[in-house]
Amino acid sequence: MEKQILGLHHITAIAGDAQRNYDFYTQVLGLRMVKKTVNFDDPGTYHFYYGNEQGTPGTILTFFPWANITPGRAGTGMATEITYAVPAGSLEAWKERLSRFNVAFSEIQERFGESYLSFTDPDGLHITLLVPSVPDTRIPWQTAEVKADIATRGFHSTTLSLKEIDATADVLTDIFGYHLLSQEGNRYRFATDAVPHAAIIDLLALPDGKRGLNGGGINHHVAFRVANDDIQMEYREKILSKGLQITPKIDRDYFYSLYFREPGGVLFEIATDNPGFTVDEPLEQLGTSLQLPDQYEAAREEIEKLLPVLK
Repeated sequence: MEKQILGLHHITAIAGDAQRNYDFYTQVLGLRMVKKTVNFDDPGTYHFYYGNEQGTPGTILTFFPWANITPGRAGTGMATEITYAVPAGSLEAWKERLSRFNVAFSEIQERFGESYLSFTDPDGLHITLLVPSVPDTRIPWQTAEVKADIATRGFHSTTLSLKEIDATADVLTDIFGYHLLSQEGNRYRFATDAVPHAAIIDLLALPDGKRGLNGGGINHHVAFRVANDDIQMEYREKILSKGLQITPKIDRDYFYSLYFREPGGVLFEIATDNPGFTVDEPLEQLGTSLQLPDQYEAAREEIEKLLPVLK
């Protein structure tokens, strides 16, 4: 099991205003700011990580907030929905909470026998809260208003919208070890047995769908989890053997990364559990101060002047 893909590691999206993004995810949804750092390729931009107390893989949603970003368009060739697991009986409470913050949402619906409601964040990112048929046992982060009886447990799944699904399905099954679990209409559900949670990828077949455009409110990439970088490099060889191009290993300070674009156009990452988010600040202080990679530490004063101050 340890050498398998262990479900989702994190999902990264693009946002606009940093303060608005921070307020929505920490206050409205009640997630913990696990890490406040910068985009390694654009240090004048934040990189926010939200998750549970420890920033456990499978709970981590990250954002690049660019203040003047043009809104994107969700469509084929990208991840178009992020689904969080929530406790049974919590959806009505979430409806009340979202209404209180003037967040429009769908009526409660069912998919594969599981109840859910959907809404968009302030940038238009599509978020779903779903009650899984098997209760999610992960311990949530709690706030003064978002207690354990409604709090998100972490990812349930993500949806990839594709013009055709076969080649993407082959990556999931032949390389990542997923299997087809079920189908409803043009939605195909794939799952891994390696982990109990954050284990599902839905492929949505949209042969006539319009290609998505990157921008605000759009998912940038989907990261899959492995235990360590030795296993990660074994997957790199598997991916190369299938004729796909993949990056060298990249040190992201809190995990190691490989990136490749799967045949349907979605940017995939393989990310490691090691070393984790406590390498540069203790657990109780995660996300409370700006952390910079070593290559930017000498420029801290200049970088801090560029970044908006969070209230």
